[in-house]
Amino acid sequence: MKTTSVFDIIGPRMVGPSSSHTAGAARIGLVANKLASGSIDKAHITLYGSFAQTGRGHGTDKAIAAGLLGVEPNNASLRYAMLLAEGAGASITISYSSDECEHPNTARIDFETKQGKKYSLLGQSIGGGNIKIVEVNGMEVEFSGNYPTLIVFYNDVPGVITKVTSLLSLEGINVAFMKVFRSARRMNACMIIETDAPIDDALLWQINECDPTIAEVCSI
Repeated sequence: MKTTSVFDIIGPRMVGPSSSHTAGAARIGLVANKLASGSIDKAHITLYGSFAQTGRGHGTDKAIAAGLLGVEPNNASLRYAMLLAEGAGASITISYSSDECEHPNTARIDFETKQGKKYSLLGQSIGGGNIKIVEVNGMEVEFSGNYPTLIVFYNDVPGVITKVTSLLSLEGINVAFMKVFRSARRMNACMIIETDAPIDDALLWQINECDPTIAEVCSI
């Protein structure tokens, strides 16, 4: 027998009109904001499928833009995203694509930080305000954004995973979920580690320095 939660009844705390097209969209933007450590200089948002077809009416475009700027889904200022971007000195543009995609509620965000770092993220809004991130910087990944998440880009060589997880263990940080992705054997790889506690900057630095094959470390 399926158990019904309060979330199933009342849904996420959000500004309407749609949990998928508004709350989920804002959460995709928030993941990008966290990758950029809140320092968005410019971004281009591409909406696909239902996002592209009904995004204007549901405020999907504004929701993702607001998330990029760190605005939570339940914040009424969501609808003023472009004014907020102007005030923050961030340039955000949006396009609506007719290209086919795996999921109808899909958005790609290509963005650059004020420090000049460039990122690309592909996310899906899968219902009820929940999301799934399926690509970061061209690497196929999968995580929900429901937990503090560590992303490590590295070369696929033995020992890197052990070094990273050992550092987490030494700091008493429990791993909730972990997945490893790679483009090919001994080529570019990415580990996604969802944890029960946030990872601070000092530990991020240790992880980044623990092996020379690690190219970049991000915390969401």
